[in-house]
Amino acid sequence: MGSNREPQVEVAKPAIFNGEAGKVGGFVIVYRLYLRMKMRDATVEEQVFWILLHLQGGTVDIWKENVMEELEAGEMEYKMVKELLTVLKKEFGRGEEKAVKAAELRKLEQGRRTMEEFMQEFIQVARGSRYEGRLLVEEFKRGMNGGIGRKLMEMENPLASIEQWYKRATDLNQNWRESRREEKRLREKKEATGGTSK
Repeated sequence: MGSNREPQVEVAKPAIFNGEAGKVGGFVIVYRLYLRMKMRDATVEEQVFWILLHLQGGTVDIWKENVMEELEAGEMEYKMVKELLTVLKKEFGRGEEKAVKAAELRKLEQGRRTMEEFMQEFIQVARGSRYEGRLLVEEFKRGMNGGIGRKLMEMENPLASIEQWYKRATDLNQNWRESRREEKRLREKKEATGGTSK
């Protein structure tokens, strides 16, 4: 005789969240999965209080106390547990995106890409990071390939703003590619005419 019971899946209990910066995104994902797999039949109120039980220590204690007081006084009610997790993420995830973008920016390197390709990605990542001014210029210099970076640093008029660095780097890169194309064209022409004259 067949059984229509759902298979029991072993799921590790999520860790306690103490409000630590940069951790709320992971916490929310784990809890959403746990609730879906293990607490489907629980009421929204039970799920909310179960999550609040796992918020302990650090800055999260004060926030949790305020939420519990509002819930117990009937001043607030969550229709879905997702609402609580959204509020939690908003409250404790303020610096998370900036920290991720800053880490991405520090790892960014031009490599085999053209300067334009590198620059477009750099601008996109820099937009969400905390870097600006001199710090942004330093990260751009660090990520560029050595040859162009050295030429820019050896210029007579020092570049101040990041916009100046973008423009000069692009110009230099275009000049370099033009000279490479010209070298190739001359080499091919020389080979076509029988090489060097004696």
